[in-house]
Amino acid sequence: MTDFLRSETSPPPPALSDLFLVFGRVGLLSFGGPAGQIGMMHRVLVDEKRWLSEERFLHALNYCMLLPGPEAQQLATYAGWLLHGRRGGIIAGTLFVLPGFLVIVALAAAYALYQDTHWLPALLFGLKAGVLAIVIEALLRVAKRALKSRFLIGVAVAAFIALFFFGVPFPLVILAAGISGFLKARGGRSTKPDVESKVPHLLRQIRGVLVGILIWQMPLLLFWLLAAPSALIELQEFFSRLAVVTFGGAYAVLAYVAQVAVETHHWMTASEMLDGLALAEATPGPLVLVLSYIGFLAAFRHPGMLDPMLAGVLGAGVAAWATFVPSFIFIFLGAPYVERLRDNAALSSALSAITGAVVGVILNLSVWFGLHVLFGKVDRVELLPQINFGMSLPDWHSLDLASLALFVVSATMLFRLKFGMLPVLGLCIGAGFIRLWLG
Repeated sequence: MTDFLRSETSPPPPALSDLFLVFGRVGLLSFGGPAGQIGMMHRVLVDEKRWLSEERFLHALNYCMLLPGPEAQQLATYAGWLLHGRRGGIIAGTLFVLPGFLVIVALAAAYALYQDTHWLPALLFGLKAGVLAIVIEALLRVAKRALKSRFLIGVAVAAFIALFFFGVPFPLVILAAGISGFLKARGGRSTKPDVESKVPHLLRQIRGVLVGILIWQMPLLLFWLLAAPSALIELQEFFSRLAVVTFGGAYAVLAYVAQVAVETHHWMTASEMLDGLALAEATPGPLVLVLSYIGFLAAFRHPGMLDPMLAGVLGAGVAAWATFVPSFIFIFLGAPYVERLRDNAALSSALSAITGAVVGVILNLSVWFGLHVLFGKVDRVELLPQINFGMSLPDWHSLDLASLALFVVSATMLFRLKFGMLPVLGLCIGAGFIRLWLG
């Protein structure tokens, strides 16, 4: 597979053991939501290891932004596929999620037994201040490399304005960017790609789709054969439907998920849902891992004939399986075609415009995240309700000086002293628990 993805001048792919170690590290340190996670992968894969070129990384990112589901995990899968085919994609995509999944299961089990989260505010206080600096660094890195023309800068600015001031849905912003890029390059010449990508035969692709769907829905067959608790079946069905409509990241669907989990199925209370979100924010990996917390509590409280703890672990696993397996299917089936688009001027320009929009998306996430980290109260003010024009404004009296100080220290460590993520996060977590100890 990888023989078709590399040019004669490309460096040899890394050993599988190196791929395993690098993505294990990425999975352990992937805090900061999609902005921080994408920035971290860019630093490791493009700048440090030089396993992927700038163009290959951004091209993969463009495709992942078009897909439903967790874009950062899909990007990790795409990168692994580029380096070692499907085997590499499975390793990279799994390791990106696995550390966070194990942590969220352990936290969900402790929560189900004790419901003690008094330590969470201290942990989140430290983490969020440090992650804000990491997100800003990621934004600057991606923007510097991606915005190579005035057109792309304009797309980034337009995307930010549409999201921040008008609240335009994320999929519409990405779609508009792609159309603008396509129209701009319409009639342009095709260029010869620097890689060759072999597209599988159509029948093989159809077989791949059917096999992928069978693997994805295998838990339903097993639950039916083993007469598993109905909660596990409900979790598989619900999160399978959710997996194909979650455009725009976890925040775009959390309100709907909370409504179903709390009001429809009565798996948890509203306050428990908020605690789960806080737990997910305190763990590495995609924020959508909060679904595993929901799955754990749902199955733990409706275990049927199973031990509640075993049922909870199975529920968390079902939620993760239904959520993340489609991402592997999207990458393995779509990536060969996407790689061939690099020799099409119009479609390549469309994907490049999506890169510009992604910078605007990351900027919007950074501003939103920064406001909620540094201020205790943030409200959206409608300036022109007739056209849905407004903006998020903080209550300046709610400024958290401790968070501001820790953010300044974290930014200094990253930008001036060139410390890595691990020392910064370690300092921030320690500062959070010192604050808790001091009361």
